[in-house]
Amino acid sequence: MKVVLMVAEKPSLATSLANILSNGKCSSRKGSNSACSVHEWTGTFHGEPVCFRMTSVCGHVMTLDFIGKYNNWDRVDPVELFSCPTEKKEATPKLKMLAFLSQEAKGIAYLVLWLDCDKEGENICFEVIGAVHQNLRSNVTCPEEVIYRAHFSAITEKDIKAAFSNLGRPNENEARSVDARQELDLRIGCAFTRFQTKFFQGKYGDLDASLISYGPCQTPTLGFCVQRHDEIQTFKPEQYWVIQVLLKAEDGREVTLDWERVRCFEKDVATMFLADIKEYKEAIVMNISTKEKVKQRPQALNTVELMRVASAGLGIGPHHAMQLAERLYTQGFISYPRTETTHYPENFDLTGVLKQQQHSSEWGKEVREILSEGNYRPRKGHDAGDHPPITPMKLAQKSDLDSESWKIYDYITRHFIATVSRDCKYLSTTVSFKIGNENFSCTGKTLLDPGYTLVMHWQSFGKDETVPTFTKGEAIPIHDAKLVECQTSPPDYLTEAELITLMEKHGIGTDASIPVHINNICQRNYVTVSAGRKLVPTSLGIVLVHGYQKIDPELVLPTMRSAVEEQLNLIARGEANFNAVLQHTVEIFRQKFLYFVKNIEGMDQLFEVTFSTLSASGKSHSRCGKCRRYMKYIQAKPSRLHCAHCDETYNLPQNGNIRIYKELKCPLDDFELLSWSAGAKGKSFPFCPYCFNNPPFREMKKGSGCNSCTHPSCPHSLNSNGVSSCVECEGGVLVLDPASGPKWKLGCNRCDVIIHLFDDAQKVFVEENVCECGAQLISVEYKPEKTKLPNEATEMTGCVFCYSPFTSLVEKHRAVARAPNSRATRGRSGRGRNKGKPRPPKDKMAQLAAYFV
Repeated sequence: MKVVLMVAEKPSLATSLANILSNGKCSSRKGSNSACSVHEWTGTFHGEPVCFRMTSVCGHVMTLDFIGKYNNWDRVDPVELFSCPTEKKEATPKLKMLAFLSQEAKGIAYLVLWLDCDKEGENICFEVIGAVHQNLRSNVTCPEEVIYRAHFSAITEKDIKAAFSNLGRPNENEARSVDARQELDLRIGCAFTRFQTKFFQGKYGDLDASLISYGPCQTPTLGFCVQRHDEIQTFKPEQYWVIQVLLKAEDGREVTLDWERVRCFEKDVATMFLADIKEYKEAIVMNISTKEKVKQRPQALNTVELMRVASAGLGIGPHHAMQLAERLYTQGFISYPRTETTHYPENFDLTGVLKQQQHSSEWGKEVREILSEGNYRPRKGHDAGDHPPITPMKLAQKSDLDSESWKIYDYITRHFIATVSRDCKYLSTTVSFKIGNENFSCTGKTLLDPGYTLVMHWQSFGKDETVPTFTKGEAIPIHDAKLVECQTSPPDYLTEAELITLMEKHGIGTDASIPVHINNICQRNYVTVSAGRKLVPTSLGIVLVHGYQKIDPELVLPTMRSAVEEQLNLIARGEANFNAVLQHTVEIFRQKFLYFVKNIEGMDQLFEVTFSTLSASGKSHSRCGKCRRYMKYIQAKPSRLHCAHCDETYNLPQNGNIRIYKELKCPLDDFELLSWSAGAKGKSFPFCPYCFNNPPFREMKKGSGCNSCTHPSCPHSLNSNGVSSCVECEGGVLVLDPASGPKWKLGCNRCDVIIHLFDDAQKVFVEENVCECGAQLISVEYKPEKTKLPNEATEMTGCVFCYSPFTSLVEKHRAVARAPNSRATRGRSGRGRNKGKPRPPKDKMAQLAAYFV
């Protein structure tokens, strides 16, 4: 029987698709990579019986990167990145996705791709094809003829079975446009990022950023935020005066009138007008005009509008909002959430979607009224030719979803119902008054038909928006007339919703990438999100944008990226040559990069004003091994040591506590040893700051501590403190941290295995003798009042794995990693603690010996 391999974009989606296509009669098993499942059932395909095999990937299978040697920041001039070779690598090697796909594709006759129906999904299609192509080639004459593409917009039985009945072909042009974007972003972003990070990080101590990144989309996005900041800073407020008149109507209501002149910037003139009005006790009704107006129902919902509303109305950032929407989509609650279209197709089943919602406790009444009227015509919108607008696909109750997912689902559903509801109709009444020579007015609204605002209740009118009943020629007593002093106010900081609008208007990013760019400038400390989801630029963000503007404004303006996006769209439509667009754009940015490097002093002058130099930053810490003077410890990310006398900077281990280690010195270079710790439950080790940056032995990697140093006699090295091979990883060694007392621990120098032992002991040290199992023996000494050893012994020597008196004093853990931006610690995913005797390591000392000189 022939085999049809089907591949979805996520494991959860594969499960849903398999259940629908097999009518719930598929068998399932775990894939060889443990991340993906494989679902199988029998059926017919092209009129013949086949075995269907449905599985998935986990997003992109491949990623673009430079070949090995160009990933070394210290040895490669960033300008080389514009022309150096690139290669496709597995996006997540530990998933072993290529091997998994190849294995599942053995003997297949057909390949059906169920990736998300956007350009990124199309790109993943060809990554999957690349992984299984050899298997197809060995089974069929023309592989391209047996590869199919399913196009769908919702995970419902109707949509999925319709897609299966109308399979198409993958679109290589759209996939190539994504390849072009990836390569442009990689070359341009990495070149600028590497250069400016290395240039500025070594000069300024309070520069709280481990990476100073540039992105062809990210930087113009930041530019919008800084432009608004500049408008606020340069704004000069002006005083003005307004005449405020208060009338009292017959029904007792007070009415505030609007002055026809609106405002006056000269106080003397405004005072003169007020004096004229004060001579009169009544306002005469000159005219009453009434007009029926319509508040239009919304157009169908697309991605950009969903992100805007989520940020402005629901308090959910765009990046998180899209994650929630994608989860709702894979669960089958909504249609595909990435679309630019705001127009329902002619064959869209509006009635069917409405009927699913008619029994809702939240909006069922409104839906039943719409269905009973039957005459619903949505407004015409924009058809981008991609996916239908975002709509609910099945009824959900509040209890079915978490609070944030419910907010998104609730809005999507109410928006859909509103699009097929009546417009909101109201009467607008304007009453004109005359007091002396000055004209005033007041306006009110009277609701005629609430229409769609019944379901989108936040857009309904307030009760106090009507005006009292007046008669033309009537004289109304003036209750009060006064001069109010006001001041022009600056614009506020951009909200996420306003930024999304600007990005859409200027063509920066796509509906899928817009939230990613906004999230990036937040995570990289260029802007902070304040109350009301307003984006306030940081000092670093402001200086970067001003620096680009000073050297080459086009680097931060949206015009260049907008032009590039147009070229990428031409590739997607098959109207432009992939290589021509790529070479032309890369060359433009290469020339801009060379000009930027040549004129970097212009940006540096701005950094000098804003940030402190390394020599003026930090606090005295430990002695330099070269000049014996104290070095400065700079805690701002990335934390480092700086010797002002030698003008040398030394990187340190990150995200932990750094302290001096007993004022001991490294025997190789005379630098004072330091100790790094991620907290009581985390890893820790001593290290030499010079050896950490300049490994003294060939086997020692850059960024290693004394727990990886192969010095043959140093009392702090691996040779002196290594106990055994790690029981979990290949090549790792469990090493005693001699600075960890009284919470003593062994930690693997490669993975996150950690063994806590001998709490409150006075001394713990590694002996030269070896246990039969191959591990070094360990001696422990306790003070008599604190001893935990059997029979109140104060000293004992044995193997932590085999010696029974030590069993209750040894606990294995996974190290707890310190959160990058907090002082608290947080657990990592992994195995829990194992009390008692661990599984004896295999050939412990053989691997340990390989480290020794």
